[in-house]
Amino acid sequence: MKRITIFKNGSKTDPKVLLVPASLSDLLDRVSQKLGISATILFTCNGAEIDDIDLIRDDDTLYASEGSAFIDTTSPQLPVSLRQNHVRSSMVLPKLQELKIGGTESNWVTLNVGGKHFTTTRSTLTSKEPTSMLARMFANEGGNSWGSSVDSKGAYLIDRSPIYFEPILNYLRHGELIIDPSINTQGVLEEAKFFGIISLIPRLEKIIQAEKRPDDGTPITRRELILSLMTTPTNKELRCQGLNFSGAQLHKLDLRYINFKYANLQNVNFSCANISYCNFERADIANAVLDGANLLGVKMLCANMEGASMKGCNFEDPAGSRANMEGAIMKGVNLEGSRMAGVNLRVANLKNSNLQNCDLRGAVLAGADLENCDLSGCDLQEANLRGANLKDAAFELMLNPLHMSQAVR
Repeated sequence: MKRITIFKNGSKTDPKVLLVPASLSDLLDRVSQKLGISATILFTCNGAEIDDIDLIRDDDTLYASEGSAFIDTTSPQLPVSLRQNHVRSSMVLPKLQELKIGGTESNWVTLNVGGKHFTTTRSTLTSKEPTSMLARMFANEGGNSWGSSVDSKGAYLIDRSPIYFEPILNYLRHGELIIDPSINTQGVLEEAKFFGIISLIPRLEKIIQAEKRPDDGTPITRRELILSLMTTPTNKELRCQGLNFSGAQLHKLDLRYINFKYANLQNVNFSCANISYCNFERADIANAVLDGANLLGVKMLCANMEGASMKGCNFEDPAGSRANMEGAIMKGVNLEGSRMAGVNLRVANLKNSNLQNCDLRGAVLAGADLENCDLSGCDLQEANLRGANLKDAAFELMLNPLHMSQAVR
């Protein structure tokens, strides 16, 4: 196994003898422990940087640096100029005036944040955010002005999360905010507030606001419903009970058998849609547009359809299933020209509604409120109007005569 003699950079005294491990990083860790420094670079006696463990020979004499340039022991007060062949492209060599004689201080510092080491320059920590906590800590070129504790490798201890600190350090390095998708932006924001990185706080808050998921009250869009339809088997019921579709454009869609019970469907556009056999029980369909829609066998018990436009709708199921709108609130609804044979409108409130030219053969209108309704041109053959309120209702141009036995009030 290879053996080397190691000195501190620029020093001729207190050498240490070490066995060379398998990797350069392990060797730097051992050198740091032996010399009591945070070694990041190894030099030969000629000032050449060692960047590969295989370059080290048995009984070599090397010099360990914390990041500063090589100090020639034959001329101890001057650092070697840029004659090293393997200077890292990302490293910024410190200026001569930033080095103390003997190489014990440099522009490079190492932080131990929550157990993870970060090596950076003092200027990175101080230049972009001069009022931040990090800038105040390292504004003094002679060291850490706050006197923070250091670990065994000489790194300054900071009891914060390294996961959230790394995006902040990179921001101080190049001015760009880059956050890995797996990292919670809220955590980065809290670290930015802790370290006082003022310019970063509004940017993080904007990202967090954009990332916020809409609450349950946000209306569901046409696209979202279509995606749900595409992933739901045709033999399964799509459950939309209690959801908010307010203002959604759902025209011309095939929405059969969907459960819209208690849903908010105000101002929804259902025109020419097929909503047959859907359950709209107690749903709010006020001011919705259902012109030309198919409503075979729908359940609209106690639904609120006030002000809805339902011109030319088809409620007639050839298989015999009847639409049930018992107790529905349908004040001011426009049902002109709709085919409604056999529908159940028992005790429904149709006050001021337009029912002109509707086919209401066999419809159940018992107890319904038809006050001020326009029933001109309707077919009410065999319709049940017992107990209905027909005050001021219009019955002009009736296709079949209205028998008195059909209307008690």
